[in-house]
Amino acid sequence: MTQEAEPSSKSSTPQQATIKSYRQRFKTYTRIPEIGRDRDEVLAEMREMSALEAVRWSAGYASGSVYNGDEEHIEFLNQVYAVNSQSNPLHTDLWPSAIKFESEIVSMTAKMLGADLSGAEPGTPEEICGSVSSGGTESILLAMKAYRDYARDKKGITQPEMVVPSTAHAAFDKAAQYFGIRIIHVPVGGDYRADVAATEKAITDDTIVIAGSAPPFPHGLIDPIEELSELARARDIGFHTDACLGGFILPWAERLGYDVPPFDFRLPGVTSISADTHKYGYAAKGTSVVLYRGHELRHYQYFTATDWPGGLYCSPSFAGSRPGGLAAACWAAMVSIGELGYLDATRQILETAAKIKRGIADIPELYVIGDPLFVIAFGSEELDIYKVMDAMTDRGWSLNGLQRPAAVHLCITLRHTQPGVAERFLEDLRASIADVNTNPSTEGGLAPVYGMANTIPDRGVIADLLRKHMDSWYRLS
Repeated sequence: MTQEAEPSSKSSTPQQATIKSYRQRFKTYTRIPEIGRDRDEVLAEMREMSALEAVRWSAGYASGSVYNGDEEHIEFLNQVYAVNSQSNPLHTDLWPSAIKFESEIVSMTAKMLGADLSGAEPGTPEEICGSVSSGGTESILLAMKAYRDYARDKKGITQPEMVVPSTAHAAFDKAAQYFGIRIIHVPVGGDYRADVAATEKAITDDTIVIAGSAPPFPHGLIDPIEELSELARARDIGFHTDACLGGFILPWAERLGYDVPPFDFRLPGVTSISADTHKYGYAAKGTSVVLYRGHELRHYQYFTATDWPGGLYCSPSFAGSRPGGLAAACWAAMVSIGELGYLDATRQILETAAKIKRGIADIPELYVIGDPLFVIAFGSEELDIYKVMDAMTDRGWSLNGLQRPAAVHLCITLRHTQPGVAERFLEDLRASIADVNTNPSTEGGLAPVYGMANTIPDRGVIADLLRKHMDSWYRLS
C-alpha cells in the first residue's frame, strides 16, 4: 500500500478507537493465566462490557445489527440456549433434539417461502429441502459450492461462472474466491435493480448459476427475480434468490398488503434461496437457512468421507461440530412468535420505515434511493454524505456507508419502532446536515476513508488497507 493511502491517526475509525479503549479499560491476556480468575469476577467484567455495548443498540441507534425489540425475548433465547448449551448436531445419537429442531426450522422456512405452492410433493426428489447454516454468508457459500459441483458432475463444466448484479452481497465474491468460480458482476439499471437484459448478455456456456437479491443490502430494492429466474430456467441454469435480508419479512409484508414482487419457490425458475433466521426471524445470532428445489442439488452441498480411519464421516455444512443451542434458540424463536407475531412485527417495522422515509425525503439536501420497504438508502447532491454519516456517529448512530453511489443507509428493525426513535433519527439527521453545512471541512471519522476509497482506481490498494484494518483487530498493544 502506498504511503498516500495510509490513513492518518487523525482519521482512525470510530471502531478502532472503541476497540483500543476496551483494551485499555479491561485486563488483556496474551497467554493463559497461571491461576484461573474467579468466575464471578469474569461474569462481572463481561456484564460491564455488555452494558457498555447495549447503550446504543438497545436504544435503536444501530442500522440492522440487532433485529428484535423485546428484552423478554432475548432473555427467553438465553434460557433456551442455556438448556441446550452442550448440544452438538454432529452427534445425532446423543442429541436427536438438535436434528428435530433443525429439520423443523428448514420445513417452516420452506413453507413460508412458497414450498407448498412450488408444485413439488413432499417426499419426492423435487421436494423443497435445505439445511441450517451459521449465517447468510455460509448459506450463500454452500449454495454456490453445490452449483459448482453439480455443474462439474452433470454438465462437465470445469471453468464455472456465476452471474450476479453488482449490488449482490459480498458473500458471492467470497464464494467465487473460495471455490474457483469466475464471478461476472452485471451493473444495475438506473433504478438500482438488476438489469435483466445485461444479465442475459452475460450468460455463457459456463454459467452455472444466476443470482438476484430480495432485497440487496445496499439499497433495499428487490431485484426482478421473476424475469431473472426465467432467464435461468430457459437455459437450464440454477437461480439463487438471496433473501438473507428479506426472507423473514417480505412474506409477511405481502400478507399485509404491501407490493412485494414474487421472489420465492412459487417461481419455477428459482432453484435455491438463502434466508437468515437471525435477522427478521428474531433468532439468536448464528443461524440461517439455505433451501433447494430438490434433494439432488442439496446432495452436492454435503460432505462425506468413506475411507477415513476414524470411521464413516458426513456433515451437511462446512462445520463439523456445531452449536446445537443456536438451532434450539432459532426453533424456539419461530414457534414462540408464530405467524401473528411475525405479521405484527412486520407491520410495526414497515410503518416506522415509511415515517423515516418520508422524513428523509422532506430534507432538501437529501434524496432517497428508489422506494424501499425497510432498508432506506439516501444520498446528497450537495453535501459529502460521509461527513453527514460522521456527524450522525457523533450523535451515537451506527449507520452503513455505501459506495457507487456515495450514500448511507438505515436498516429498520424492531428497535426503531420504539417510541420516539424515528423522530430522534430525523431530528439528529437534520442537525447533522446543519453541522456539515456550517463546517464542511471537518476531518476525521470515516469520511476521509470512504472519500479515499472512492478516488483510488486500484482496488488492490483498498483491499490492502482493509487487510491492515483487520490486522489491527488482533493487535493487543
